[in-house]
Amino acid sequence: MKLTCIVIDDDIHAVNGIKSYINNLTNIHLIKSYTDPLQALNEITAGDNVDIVFIDVDMPMISGLELSKAIRHKTDKLIFTTSHSKYAYEAFEMNASAYLLKPYTFARFAETINRLFPLSPGLPNVSIKQEDDYFFVRNKNEKNNLIKVRYTDIIAVESLQNYVRIFTLNETIVSYIALSEIKIILKDYQNFAQAHRSFIIAKNYIEKVEGNTLKMINDLTINIGNSYRESIQDYIKEKTIKTNRS
Repeated sequence: MKLTCIVIDDDIHAVNGIKSYINNLTNIHLIKSYTDPLQALNEITAGDNVDIVFIDVDMPMISGLELSKAIRHKTDKLIFTTSHSKYAYEAFEMNASAYLLKPYTFARFAETINRLFPLSPGLPNVSIKQEDDYFFVRNKNEKNNLIKVRYTDIIAVESLQNYVRIFTLNETIVSYIALSEIKIILKDYQNFAQAHRSFIIAKNYIEKVEGNTLKMINDLTINIGNSYRESIQDYIKEKTIKTNRS
């Protein structure tokens, strides 16, 4: 049985892009697409439930965030598609299932569907393409110029109220973005975990564990928060070699 979906985006080119991706997945059926969010509101609320709604955020008359409040109960999975990472926190508040930052590749699109519906047949088993292994942020330390950040280079991300400090293998970047936004951007990567309300870490860069303190590969030390202790400890136990003396 095919997954049913609806696409809502005021940009017809964006709609056509998603349609082309859907056409490459054998187990997803597009019910309808909308470029008019008000029409989408009227028809979706009166129609049958669907498995997925892909919805843009920045639209005229009614925003995707406002529209999602009215139609969230009509879909199993709600996936926001937008060019602006600044909406990530609001999307998270709307119980978004996923957040696709434009432009996204077919690999990212299909991988998101795979993650949300892991047992559905007919979905390709894809991995993230090389060109989708990074994102750009403005670096406050370099006159707010855009700088490429590779996911594999990130050691940790620290919240600084309205800013974040991104520790990478080669440098430290300060950018005007919230930790909650970074968390959504990184959520598709299993290597990242929140270890403290102010820190997201790359688990493979943990160098040492001293009680409730993590020492990262760059000598950064992070106290594990109470709310995140269980998941971090489960990961450490999983990676710990057990002996007869353990």
